[in-house]
Amino acid sequence: MYAFDDTSDPEGVDDFTHAFFALHHGLPRQAPGSDASTRHLLSLCGALPERPRVLDLGCGPGRSALLLAAEAGAAGTGADVTAVDLHGPFLDELRTAAAARGLADRVRTIEADMGALTGEDFEDGSFDLVWAEGSAYILGFDAALARWKRLLAPGGTLVLTECQWSVPDPSAGARAFWDPHYALRTTAGNLAAAQAAGYQVLGVHELPGSDWAEYYGPLAERVRALSGTGGPAMARALAASREELDVRARHGHEYGYTGYVLRPVSAGDGDAWPARPETTADVAAVREINLAAFGTPLEADLVDALRADGSWLPGLSYVAEAPNGSVAAHALLTRCEVGGAPALALAPVAADPALQRSGAGSSVVRALLAAARERGESLVLVLGHPAYYPRFGFVPASHFGIRAPFEVPDEAVMALVLDDSRPVPAGTITYPAPFGV
Repeated sequence: MYAFDDTSDPEGVDDFTHAFFALHHGLPRQAPGSDASTRHLLSLCGALPERPRVLDLGCGPGRSALLLAAEAGAAGTGADVTAVDLHGPFLDELRTAAAARGLADRVRTIEADMGALTGEDFEDGSFDLVWAEGSAYILGFDAALARWKRLLAPGGTLVLTECQWSVPDPSAGARAFWDPHYALRTTAGNLAAAQAAGYQVLGVHELPGSDWAEYYGPLAERVRALSGTGGPAMARALAASREELDVRARHGHEYGYTGYVLRPVSAGDGDAWPARPETTADVAAVREINLAAFGTPLEADLVDALRADGSWLPGLSYVAEAPNGSVAAHALLTRCEVGGAPALALAPVAADPALQRSGAGSSVVRALLAAARERGESLVLVLGHPAYYPRFGFVPASHFGIRAPFEVPDEAVMALVLDDSRPVPAGTITYPAPFGV
């Protein structure tokens, strides 16, 4: 929900709020999203209990709550969902829908302020999964991360979606709408905030444009239907929604919604796959890992050639260790350029085939990217599987005007901005000579 209360007339705030909710009643969604995106975010959570305890915050009419109640769980058997919203009529809609779908025993509604959750219903460690699609902005991303962490049981997961800039330098028109209402950041800024708040990032999902249509399509129809009806408060609510729709039409390419799947870091996290810079003693093992992972010598030979090349950056070749101390995975960053400006190329990434899907590969990539950020690097590029790398925050490089020097599907060339305080260069990627391109 993106139309904001007009507080310029304090005596009219309540009337405006009532008109605003009247405008939104009965709409299927109160923010961009889709069942497909909810399912994808759920898939990034990893293993869940057989019948997880789920808290859906700012649930609105409950589209996500219903799906989670029906499908979350170890075998997709469903969850026990506590759905929270401050607006009672939305909860009425949810209860009616849950009963119609045979989910009344799995969905419990509570009318409460999601920013001040107290009492026995919200004790520390009460939920395996805390979910907030399109609602964290009401508190602010950082406040949501801080206030909701205590609600998670050990090993629990926080999933939230956040509106953010999708371009490095938003236009004055886009900023004129957003800056007075909500300070948008980029993926890099939100990832840094999540990690600073003590979370590890399990996945990142950029919502497609069709998710906006699922929200804005019905809203636009409602605005047209109610135009010219009601009093001054409704006229203001309609005007605010028209502005929101118009800004999206003109500047929608500059901002979007992204989902974050986060888990609090505990004392034992990382023990299974500790990651560190490679040493001379690891060189042979790194070669063996790349040979085993790819089945050809091409990537192993590439790593050896990069070690002898000027693009090699000491300290940015990382390994993850198995419990027995052997090398379980390897990832490498070397110097490349975009339009003549320095950047990093992530390649190759390899895990022992016997340990794939164990988390070893993800652990070594996260540690390597964190090391690059600490060194002050600002941009990482990868050519890889578009279903894998977005979990680390990578988005299509074309968003920034970055392109590969060869023909390749757009979604396979991805970029991760590590420092959004610096301009993101545009142009063609120049790879180190050993890449042969």
